[in-house]
Amino acid sequence: MASLLSQDAPELDLEILAVDGLSNDGTREFLEQTAAQDPRVKVLLNQRKRQPCAFNLGLREARGEFVCIFGSHTLYKKDYVAVCLRELLAKEAVGCGGRVLTQAPVDTLQARLVASALAHPFGSSQKSFRTQLEGFADNVNYMVIRKQPLIDVGGYDEQLTRNEDNDTNQKLRARGHKLFCTWKTQCIYRPKETIRDLFRYAFRNGFWNVISLKENPDSMGARYFVPSLFVSGLLSAILIASAGIFMARPLRALCAFPLVALLLLHLGLGTLASVQVFRRERYLGSLWLAPVFFGFHFAYGLGTLFAFVTRAKVPVPGSVRRKDRAQARAPGEPTGISAG
Repeated sequence: MASLLSQDAPELDLEILAVDGLSNDGTREFLEQTAAQDPRVKVLLNQRKRQPCAFNLGLREARGEFVCIFGSHTLYKKDYVAVCLRELLAKEAVGCGGRVLTQAPVDTLQARLVASALAHPFGSSQKSFRTQLEGFADNVNYMVIRKQPLIDVGGYDEQLTRNEDNDTNQKLRARGHKLFCTWKTQCIYRPKETIRDLFRYAFRNGFWNVISLKENPDSMGARYFVPSLFVSGLLSAILIASAGIFMARPLRALCAFPLVALLLLHLGLGTLASVQVFRRERYLGSLWLAPVFFGFHFAYGLGTLFAFVTRAKVPVPGSVRRKDRAQARAPGEPTGISAG
């Protein structure tokens, strides 16, 4: 909130719509106090507690020609809105976002490993918003974007608690709109603090990729399913190796070869990536990244396979278990800024 209030954009009339999902952790009180002190801030209540519902609520209430959907886990450079808007107009794009830098929220080994795993191309792929190069792209996070085209495509799919941005961005591209990522400004994204949370995040994302694929196949590229191919290969290799136990010694070694090869390949690539991070950051803990990469990819792929096996589909409204609802998104996460 502080980074939004301090935006250096004197030529713009900014309004900040803080959408709160009925939080009970002090977030709502903080937002209401902030709104009382600054007339640019308005607090909206998201009764449905889903992130795409918050996005659509902000879109309906926003008065500006441009909107920016921002997450509360991220800090934005003072010129972020102004630069993104200028680049949007210069590139004739419908939306433009800045470079996203991933930074640990606290200085602990686990938090730094989580941040490094997400920020490295081996962890998140070359096309992730965390590793994105400057230029036109299929998906860009934290964009300044024209409001009307968003409304024209129906806003955000409120059935999705993951990949709703992929879905909407694909619909925008299908209408000929372009998205641009600029490195002339930046923001700092702060992920979860523990490796356990990273693996849970990976499993849920992998699971929802299957639902998103069923809802809008064009919104999900092949890269989202690479971890599931890796896990499938690994599980198949384990079965082959297990069958080899009952065979003669030469055949036993042959059966174990696929499993050993897959493990060595992944851990080898993970080790090379961890050395790259160590050389850049000079932090010895980075050398533990290889098993973190492995666990991250395994959890992600396992989530996708589990969704395929269970034939996962969009939950019927009201049927989501309380625990799952709580895990879907942080209920107190404020989002949104509108520029007129």
